[in-house]
Amino acid sequence: MVETGIGINILLMKGIFFFTFIFISFITFSQIPKIGTYIYKLCFAEWGKCINTCKVRIKGDSIIVYALEGLSIPKNEIIDAGIILKHKSGKWIIGKIQKDKNAAEIGGCSEGPLVIDFKKKRVWTC
Repeated sequence: MVETGIGINILLMKGIFFFTFIFISFITFSQIPKIGTYIYKLCFAEWGKCINTCKVRIKGDSIIVYALEGLSIPKNEIIDAGIILKHKSGKWIIGKIQKDKNAAEIGGCSEGPLVIDFKKKRVWTC
């Protein structure tokens, strides 16, 4: 009878772990927009404000940010591309490799990945 109780407890713990993992994954990925193309504000850290717009194309965890008219680079030229990652700071970033989640610096005019704000629809660059 003791062995049955231990087996049930292990099974219960595995079930709780599984559903916790699924719940956390759902919350994390539900913050990333669905596959598609969006218009975001293009914000510049050096000026602390959004000056233009850009086109953001999302497919799974991949992202490409394109220039629109009014920038010093040609329309539809890629501003940045990579994978969508949640940085250790809690901010979403456009990383190149998984290790970028732990980058020392992000956004602005640093050497680190660009920051993207899905709620406010903003991409921050220098």
